[in-house]
Amino acid sequence: MSGFKSFLERKNIIVSGKRYGVDALGAMAQGLFASLLIGTIISTIGEQAGLPWLVEVGGFAKSMAGPAMAASIALALGAPALVLFSMLAVGAAANKLGGAGGPLAVYFITIFATEFGKAVSKETKIDILVTPLVTIGIGVGLAYWWAPGIGAAASWIGNIIMWATTRQPLLMGIVVSVVVGMALTLPISSAAICAALSLTGLAGGAAVAGCCAQMVGFAVLSFKENRWNGIVSQGIGTSMLQMGNIVKNPRIWIAPTVVSAITGPLATCVFHLEMNGPAIASGMGTCGLVGPIGVYTGWMSEIAAGTRIAVTGMDWTGLILIAVVLPAVLTPILGHFLRKAGWIKPGDLSLD
Repeated sequence: MSGFKSFLERKNIIVSGKRYGVDALGAMAQGLFASLLIGTIISTIGEQAGLPWLVEVGGFAKSMAGPAMAASIALALGAPALVLFSMLAVGAAANKLGGAGGPLAVYFITIFATEFGKAVSKETKIDILVTPLVTIGIGVGLAYWWAPGIGAAASWIGNIIMWATTRQPLLMGIVVSVVVGMALTLPISSAAICAALSLTGLAGGAAVAGCCAQMVGFAVLSFKENRWNGIVSQGIGTSMLQMGNIVKNPRIWIAPTVVSAITGPLATCVFHLEMNGPAIASGMGTCGLVGPIGVYTGWMSEIAAGTRIAVTGMDWTGLILIAVVLPAVLTPILGHFLRKAGWIKPGDLSLD
């Protein structure tokens, strides 16, 4: 047994929740961002500007979503070069065979294939043949075996959430907004979760609301401590920066979370805010303004498909209020009462 543990240590194979549930999931979101999401944004700019070549560039980026996710995950798991390069084929297979739930299939299959590849890496004199053969063989084999089922399960769960949100927009608006918003602030990837579940439509709109409430909320709530640097780093970067402070004093999380429980149902019941752009954008919030941009690309796609006539003033009002104004106004108001009660003390929100 000690020999096996030594082998795992030598191969940098660490079976842990952090490595698989935090590092790998976060890396997967980066891979999605660098392919599907940025490709969608580039294509939308090209369509609006009447530049077909830019639309084509965006298409190239979007087509690489599977390989980009797999390579990102493998890198996070410490894969050596031959394993990392082999994951491009594995990611392409898993994403295609997984269908709408392709991102989740890529996630699970890449982890297995990467760890097997690492196990055989540099163990033979013909490593240049053995490592890619084992990595691609196991990865693509698992893709044929697992990906359709994983993809179907992910799609089913996502469809249930989206169906429930259309039937119970008030309750589900609260639940989706709070849960996805909290996931964004936790050291896991809300973007990867939304992508894996293909969370779009009204449920995607609630997810956008929750993420924006956390990011804009924390940015404004901590303005006394962090000033304009905090506005940029949290409001356009990530509210995950507050995770260390949340561990020290969980009550600083109350105000942004309560606001997400308010803006979520407003998004679903009042403004009927839908995310019909890429699902990953549902879990990005105001990070790089990806959430609002995703909503906009969804509008453009609907207009192109003939399911929407135009973007109305109400659409813009709802998006601006949900994404920026309400979190920026309501969070400090709630924070004021929490400070008065002594639940938030000076320095509790400092990022220094």
